[in-house]
Amino acid sequence: MTQDASPAPDQPAEESESRNFLEVKIQEDLDSGKYPGVHTRFPPEPNGYLHIGHAKAICVNFGLARQFGGKTNLRFDDTNPVKEDEEYVRAIQEDVKWLGFDWEDRLFFTSDYFGRLYDSAVELIRRGKAYVCSLSAEQVREYRGGWNTVGRNSPDRDRPMEESLDLFERMKAGEFEDGALTLRAKIDMASPNMNLRDPPMYRIRRQSHHRTGNDWCIYPTYDWAHGLCDSFEGITHSLCSLEFQDHRPLYDWFLEALEVYQPEQTEFARLRLTHTVMSKRKLLRLVEEQRVDGWDDPRMPTLSGLRRRGFTPASLRSFCERIGVARFNSMIDLAVLENCVREDLNAWAPRRMAVLKPLKIVITNYPEDQVEEMDAVNNPNDPDAGTRKVPFSRELYIEQDDFLEDPPKKFFRLGPGREVRLRYAYFVTCQEVIKNDAGEVTELHCTYDPETRGGDAPDGRKVKGTLHWVSAKHGISSEVRLYETLFQDENPEDVEEGGDFIDGLNPDSKTVLSQAVVEPALGELEVGAQVQFERTGYFSVDLDSQKNRLVFNRTVTLRDTWAKLVKKGKQGKQG
Repeated sequence: MTQDASPAPDQPAEESESRNFLEVKIQEDLDSGKYPGVHTRFPPEPNGYLHIGHAKAICVNFGLARQFGGKTNLRFDDTNPVKEDEEYVRAIQEDVKWLGFDWEDRLFFTSDYFGRLYDSAVELIRRGKAYVCSLSAEQVREYRGGWNTVGRNSPDRDRPMEESLDLFERMKAGEFEDGALTLRAKIDMASPNMNLRDPPMYRIRRQSHHRTGNDWCIYPTYDWAHGLCDSFEGITHSLCSLEFQDHRPLYDWFLEALEVYQPEQTEFARLRLTHTVMSKRKLLRLVEEQRVDGWDDPRMPTLSGLRRRGFTPASLRSFCERIGVARFNSMIDLAVLENCVREDLNAWAPRRMAVLKPLKIVITNYPEDQVEEMDAVNNPNDPDAGTRKVPFSRELYIEQDDFLEDPPKKFFRLGPGREVRLRYAYFVTCQEVIKNDAGEVTELHCTYDPETRGGDAPDGRKVKGTLHWVSAKHGISSEVRLYETLFQDENPEDVEEGGDFIDGLNPDSKTVLSQAVVEPALGELEVGAQVQFERTGYFSVDLDSQKNRLVFNRTVTLRDTWAKLVKKGKQGKQG
């Protein structure tokens, strides 16, 4: 079962008591008549899979347009054919739709505008504001200067306009080798903003493009194409993350120099999450070096990884809403994201019983061939979810951690001579502990009280421990994958000089339990379905599952007070 429990994103949201600065800005623009409506865009580069940082950008752009009755374009910035691929184009579209947003008929590519971008560059040359430069990449860096030194003009900066036009046309025709020439904007080599020191607009690159094939051998830079494409599409509010703040004067300069429609760019803080890296370059390295099992590894912050792990679109939208939109970068605790998915799944995810580390118990006074069907609640938060039948038999599995041979005072689970409740079934008492030659507990012999069916004793006696269980005869053999943070450090990108972020990988980020046993009802679930394993956590059916061998990924844990106390070396009441 999969579900998206929050209202659909295209439904009007209730007015918030306090608006963020982007909402305030848009409202002011509408009230003043600056723009007749709201038109935003989400412009990913198809050179990798989207991650949770992109989810924030998607929610901001699509969400604000929805809130103000506007529209949003999905535009792929495909200006670098070396790194781009149709695989990423398809994956990005799938992720945006999965999050619950729709660009309708407004799917665009920067490559759609290659002709217009070229013509605009020609116009800039004609206006004396661009020139063809023969400096090598290394020479350009040298001439550019530094933060404390002004740059030097290229020897070609005053090249005659007609000559630059001729060379630019010949660049397009393929007469020059890769890197031999570039087209640069003529701005200010002494500007304190390094982006304005005659930035490149076009470079020669003989590389087949995923959409245009070999039609072009010159490609526009992102900085040249970004603002112009927003202008071409009539974008009103160009919403970017803070790293593009210093690029805004360049975008404005291009549009003003061409005297064309100028969208307004506003920057907001990008998402930073503890124990997580967001750099596509670093994520690609994790994949290429096989530090993870692909882009959709459930430990990855990619949307495909989060989806495979069991995160829901509703939980991610809730997370983005909860962290808000700010002007300054900050680090968000991963626990906030985990709590969002926990809250969502708690409301609707069906409850099932699964034993991850089985310990067999034999109920010695229960008839050998008898099987009873116990009524179990599907979701205590949803009365309409009803109940299901769970088979109960003489031999059962419980968790190894639910038994201690010498239990401390506040451990309320099973121990020698102790009585506990088996959820939805009976009270049982441990009578005998069976061990192997190594002294390890392999089996427990228990007795049950037939008068306590359903979990209550007619004589009113109480037990403090309630355990989940699975019938040994009816359970389905399964594999369960437990995930922890991929990186040990809170900020894995903060490494000392000469260090490597790879060194911070968590060696215990993935634990595979291959002997798990789950109740029969779980065999009906499809890949991607989410469920709560009672007393354990929330899990999702993995795509590696087979008919007779299910595989589950742990999405997030439940709050287990006893486990936390043990980890801290303390004892307290059981959770």
